[in-house]
Amino acid sequence: MKRCLMIGAGGMAGAWIQHFFPSFRDRTEIVGLVDVAEEPLRKSGDFLNLPAERRFRDMAEAFERVEADYCTIVIPPAFHEEAVMHAVRRKLPILSEKPIADTWEACVRIYRAVIGAGLPMQVVQNYRYTGRIRTIKKAVAAGAIGELRYAVGRFAADYRERNAWGKFRHEIPHSLLVEGSVHHFDQLRNLTEADCRTIAGWEWRPEQTSFDGECVALYLMEMTNGTRAQYEGNCLEAGWQNSWYQELYRLEGSEGALVVDRDNIVRLLRHTAGQGLRIDELPTVREKWEAHTAIIDQFLTWMEGGPAPETRLEDNIKSAAMLFGAIDASSRSAAVDVTAKLMEL
Repeated sequence: MKRCLMIGAGGMAGAWIQHFFPSFRDRTEIVGLVDVAEEPLRKSGDFLNLPAERRFRDMAEAFERVEADYCTIVIPPAFHEEAVMHAVRRKLPILSEKPIADTWEACVRIYRAVIGAGLPMQVVQNYRYTGRIRTIKKAVAAGAIGELRYAVGRFAADYRERNAWGKFRHEIPHSLLVEGSVHHFDQLRNLTEADCRTIAGWEWRPEQTSFDGECVALYLMEMTNGTRAQYEGNCLEAGWQNSWYQELYRLEGSEGALVVDRDNIVRLLRHTAGQGLRIDELPTVREKWEAHTAIIDQFLTWMEGGPAPETRLEDNIKSAAMLFGAIDASSRSAAVDVTAKLMEL
């Protein structure tokens, strides 16, 4: 039984506590809980039946007093570095929500500290492990569309009302990229089975929006295996929605295309001269663990002596480099060499 120190009690952390972790009662137990706000700390602490002495408003005190085997970090990205550094000092493995941190400089410091300490760290990229994505990956591996040439990703959600996406996301800079697109950039790496070499495009904030930071984005990417990728992100979508778990992905190959839209049906499209277009709906691949529960299972298996997960820090830093490369590309109005950013490590 692995003991977890949980950093975060409300919002997304509440979902972890009430919906994700209960599936692993036989493998892990939350033995300490931290949140700066009293109400989520009380609510989640009561749900866990944690005694008062294991509920903390101060992160440093929790790391000092709680005996744990690992920590889980589910708080806003600006506070990830503080939590990680406490974990490094205590030699605790880390399971953290994305992104690694809210700046590239903080990501680099975290990377160096965790790798230098020889600690396991996994970053949550739950969208890799859904039926829709596993179905696409299986079809590509089977050669259904021939040679992959490029991939397209689209996220669009109606967050035009202030605080519709959670209060802090409407207040921070680069809100779409830091809180949303990091998932989609990682997914494009996953679907193309390559890392990003260069990225070009823009993020911006239209006038009179519900966001203080940038909330719309368009980007093009060159991947290390020669494929290309295109990304559209919009937090102000007034039309066709492609929100969470309903993003659009389209993979174009030499022999056909694969598409999944908001209905979550993966379609294989193949055009033959003289016969026209054939569209087949593919059966969805199902696994025991999906999305967040797949991540937790992978992390616990790793802690139990199993293989390292795909989204461990050493891999996910490449998605972080895409994220902050995109921010740089927009500010410069020029393509950014993402591989050069990784050389900074």
